[in-house]
Amino acid sequence: MKNYAFARMYSSRLLTIVIAAAFVSISTLAVSAEQESTLSYGGLLYDKWYKVIDADKPTTAHPAYPKDKKYAGKPDANWRCKECHGWDYMGVDGAYSSGKHSSGIKGINGMNGADPAKVVAVLKDSTHGYGNKLSSDDLSALALFVSKGQVDMDRYIDRATKKPKGDAARGEAYYNTVCAHCHGKDGLQPKEMKPFGKQMGNPWEVMHKILNGQPAEKMPALRAFDRQIAADIMAHMTSLPAKR
Repeated sequence: MKNYAFARMYSSRLLTIVIAAAFVSISTLAVSAEQESTLSYGGLLYDKWYKVIDADKPTTAHPAYPKDKKYAGKPDANWRCKECHGWDYMGVDGAYSSGKHSSGIKGINGMNGADPAKVVAVLKDSTHGYGNKLSSDDLSALALFVSKGQVDMDRYIDRATKKPKGDAARGEAYYNTVCAHCHGKDGLQPKEMKPFGKQMGNPWEVMHKILNGQPAEKMPALRAFDRQIAADIMAHMTSLPAKR
């Protein structure tokens, strides 16, 4: 009887431990999921922050943007984080090393894993000047994206060929169930959007937007899913028409 009672007590305690562990696991997943949504919001701000917060477009050039570069006279472009640091987050060392978007400015990849508070301080300094443009919550979300939201694009995109490292057949199924409702199976919708086949000339931008969404649009962000899904979708998108 004593052994039976001990067994019952042991089983009860074990069950309690298992339930507690499961609760902790579920709670951790919930926290992780919530962080993903914040990272996605930060990615939208990185793309076009003034559109996200419904603010007026900047009318004076960003103080750090070189005056001799292509977009020096376009404040609405040179105030976007991506314009200096690139869609691949590598700035002068990445896809924006040359061409009309080349600014000669380094990427944000050097801040990958940094303390978000340190990133906020950088965003607010005189070089970046976002302290009076974004709220503290927005600054925190953008900083979290810089610290924890960057994706190693070279893992999913071949830099030399610009081809996604994905499975087009799987990507077609993902695209047709997630994207086609708004963009059409041919990727030509809405009409004011550049056809997807043509957009694949800049796969880094496409991947950023698949993961984080489009500023001020009801586009779902796939950041909480396996990154390979985005690569597979892009592999299918390369087969879509580049012209209407």
